This record gives sequence, C-alpha cells and structure tokens, in this order.
Amino acid sequence: QVQLVESGGGLVQAGGSLRLSCAASESIFRFNSMGWYRQAPEKQRELVASISRSGFTNYARSVKDRFTASRDNAENTVYLQMNSLKPEDTAVYYCAAFDSNYNNYWGQGTQVTVSS
Repeated sequence: QVQLVESGGGLVQAGGSLRLSCAASESIFRFNSMGWYRQAPEKQRELVASISRSGFTNYARSVKDRFTASRDNAENTVYLQMNSLKPEDTAVYYCAAFDSNYNNYWGQGTQVTVSS
C-alpha cells in the first residue's frame, strides 16, 4: 500500500509563504499524476494543483500565479510552494496520487492557517 506523508504546514501571516512536501513510500514515477487538494471547514475538498508524470502542471484559478507544484522523482517527493498566502487559503492540504489502474492514494493532510 502506497503511503503519502505531507509536511510543511503551519501558521503564517497573510502575504507569507509556505512549502508543502509530500513524500511517497515508493517511486512516484508509477503515478500518472499527483495532486494537492485542500478542504476548509464546512467546505468540500477541492483541487489546488496537479502535476503529471511529465511535469505538466494545472492550477485552480484561485491559486494560479501564487502556488507552484513541482516534483523530485529521485526523492519520490512532490512539493507545493505557496506564496502570497491569503486567509482564504486556510485549510487542511492533502496530497494524492493516481495510477493507471484508477487507484488513488491520499495522505493524512497538513494544516495550513493564514492569519490576517
């Protein structure tokens, strides 16, 4: 069973930056894509960013030009660099991985809190 472990969350003031990491227990090259999702209290989980095996990225409109997803295949890790954070970015952030057999795997989440 694939394990994904997120880290890097925390409390930051508006305008600040955080870098989230997602370490996988096996090679991330086997996954078609990996994604970052977030869920705020009383809201549905939403896609923040995704990155394909080839490195193609896609972003939610609300984070485009502020967040950057990247991957290090050698370290089996994906990252989410978050800049110019806003209070509305406050949420639990989850890492997910999707393979070619339509299986999906999720991390336990990391809390990001942005104070105004």
